[in-house]
Amino acid sequence: MVPHLVTALNGPINELEQRVLDSMSAIERWFRLEWMEHTPPFYTSVDVRNAGFKLAPVDTNLFPGGWNNLTKEMLPLAVQAAQAAIEKICPEARNLLVIPENHSRNTFYLANVLQLVHIFKMAGLNVRVGSIDPAIKSPKKIELPNGESICLEPVVRTKRRLGLKNFDPCTILLNNDLAAGTPGILEDLHEQYLLPPLHAGWSVRRKSNHAHSYEELTKRFGKLLGIDPWLINPMTSKADGVNFAEGMGTDVLTSHVDAMLTKVRRKYKEYGINEKPFVIVKADNGNHGMGVMTVRDVKELEALDKKTRGKMSSARSGLEVNEVIVQEGVLTNERVHNGVAEPVVYMMDRYVVGGFYRVHAERSSDESLNSPGSSFVPLAFSESAHMPQPGAKPGASAPNRFYMYGVIGRLAMVAASYELEATNPDAEVYE
Repeated sequence: MVPHLVTALNGPINELEQRVLDSMSAIERWFRLEWMEHTPPFYTSVDVRNAGFKLAPVDTNLFPGGWNNLTKEMLPLAVQAAQAAIEKICPEARNLLVIPENHSRNTFYLANVLQLVHIFKMAGLNVRVGSIDPAIKSPKKIELPNGESICLEPVVRTKRRLGLKNFDPCTILLNNDLAAGTPGILEDLHEQYLLPPLHAGWSVRRKSNHAHSYEELTKRFGKLLGIDPWLINPMTSKADGVNFAEGMGTDVLTSHVDAMLTKVRRKYKEYGINEKPFVIVKADNGNHGMGVMTVRDVKELEALDKKTRGKMSSARSGLEVNEVIVQEGVLTNERVHNGVAEPVVYMMDRYVVGGFYRVHAERSSDESLNSPGSSFVPLAFSESAHMPQPGAKPGASAPNRFYMYGVIGRLAMVAASYELEATNPDAEVYE
């Protein structure tokens, strides 16, 4: 199944698909050389939008949830990637501790944690789940809707190590994005591997840093393919000092939005695209679908109601929003079962392991789909779907379309690798 692409302008995306397929060996060599110089994030998910004339990542998550949306057919790939990742970091690893988010009542989220437990058990590790939630004071078994259950145990901190009662892990996997800040219990672990590192959390990470890294990469990648980098890059700018709650900095935001809409109009004119430009304003420090709004005209900023200001003034975990990014809006012209859809690509180590479509029947093609009411349809990776099929007509082959998504997902992952290096507090500095 290749999702229905609802656009008269699918010529350019088919052309891009053809360029990507024709350059496959050069692309794979390019990624190989990048990974010789840089370390991939431990695991990553990337939201991709396909406008029919442009294909670009709009969000890169370094603590991906949603592993329970991957099909059974995708699990062998995830297990192999997990083995490769662990072998690189700690070949003698035996015990792995998974630390989830604190919202232990969300059974859908916990099904994702259990899927991670299954993946790493099949990769040959003893896996247990340790909660840093102060409310968890003794082992807590939670029944999940699919009939399985998960046990959350309180973590035990000694001077230099973190573990559980009678369980001493050499590796700790965070599935907690640290949006509320870095808890002291996770700091100063000198004898254990913490994956991803603390500075990948939203208390440190900024979308604007990621956008800058990604833009620089697309310039080089665009040269490799002989394409305009804009076809794979959502233009982004950063607006500081914006306080929605107090109505401060709206002039700064207005000028950024106006400038971005002008740039997008220019590009649409250049490519003969007859669509209405829009921008997405979102919190610079993570959101999970919170602190996000679509703006189609600067006049909309003058008329923000109290509800929208309230929604935009805080991100997840009550974080105050005073830095936002203004990102070129990328339409999603893909449809699954008549619902607007966007592919989400899942990666572990340097490998694409699967993904799904996020579908939202009540949202339009220029709105965020990461909101209540969305559903998930597995990407139709059949047995050989990861292997592109040269010679297939562009736009008709599922493997080719998914290979293209994987290329964009991996590009965003390389950008995340650059971003983590730049923000690493322990990085060696060469004078």
